[in-house]
Amino acid sequence: MTRIHLDRRSFGDTERLAVEHEGLTASLFRYSTGVEAVRLANARGALVVLPYLGQMIWSAAFDGVDLTMRSIFKAPRPVRTIAETYGCFAFHSGLLRNGVPGPSDTHPAHGEMPCAPMDSAGIEVGTGARGPWMRLFGAYEYAMGFGAHYMARPSVTLHAADARFDMAMEVTNLSAGDAMDLMYMAHVNYAFVEGGEILQQAPFDAAHTVVRRAVPAHVTPNPAYRARIEELAADPSASRVIRQADGFDPEQVFYLNGLATDAQGATTVLLRRPEGDAFLARYQPDAFPKTVRWILAGHDQSVCAFALPATCEPEGYAAEAAKGNVIRLPAGATARYSVELGHLDAAECAALAPSLGG
Repeated sequence: MTRIHLDRRSFGDTERLAVEHEGLTASLFRYSTGVEAVRLANARGALVVLPYLGQMIWSAAFDGVDLTMRSIFKAPRPVRTIAETYGCFAFHSGLLRNGVPGPSDTHPAHGEMPCAPMDSAGIEVGTGARGPWMRLFGAYEYAMGFGAHYMARPSVTLHAADARFDMAMEVTNLSAGDAMDLMYMAHVNYAFVEGGEILQQAPFDAAHTVVRRAVPAHVTPNPAYRARIEELAADPSASRVIRQADGFDPEQVFYLNGLATDAQGATTVLLRRPEGDAFLARYQPDAFPKTVRWILAGHDQSVCAFALPATCEPEGYAAEAAKGNVIRLPAGATARYSVELGHLDAAECAALAPSLGG
């Protein structure tokens, strides 16, 4: 394995190749907004990752298909809260606080990690069971007087022959003796696909696909919206195939329960496009006891976040603490999370879909 540490001075307005490894490349550039970016690419496509802005994955495109949500943001912005640059494919939501703040919360939406100013970043390469791979890694030390002290180490790993990749987070409580709150979600914002079909390892019934009835502060409800919530609560199977005309503006949110797993302890969720290919999310429910679904088909932004693996639901700190969904990570302990994402071509999807009831 070879590891290379990045220097912010290496990023310029013109994209340049920095690392090459057996069919994988990493290129460095800087957006006109001043945000540094790394393009990780293989023969099937590429990811653009922001190494110093929370290590969010700004965009993902494979096999000629754009996987990323539609938004008003054409380029990432150097900001501190995710709402100010909400157009990325995926971000790390948390870590001390998570979700949309409730009436008694003071934290920003989705916590401090999404736009965290990373301390360092680098690229490592190697070869394993799935062949050659390339990984962007980074570190962020959070320290607050009379508060929490932790080290976050996110990473993104791409293999040479796959349109699938791994998004991971490792967080260590650096306190000498105090436990810390931990709330984490892999917030993956896939594109809204008109006529797309969601395949999941749980029934589309009211017990396993639960509609969120609470309306967050950023949503302005109307009678039709509230009626749609009640319709979906009674029969969530109406959300298996998504269409813009089916009431996803404002957003609809679901909580998935009882997802089945395979021999490796992982569950798989797909969004199958009408063309026969699919978007993928695969992860371990033991690490992610909650799965959230967020669908929005608005005028300025649209997204089908069909599987958001999480340790908690997204209702803000006070609400999640009351539910018992806030982890207390002991001093010196480390928590690790990983989710496999990406694109399956039509043949790959056809091979996998029958095991998911498709």
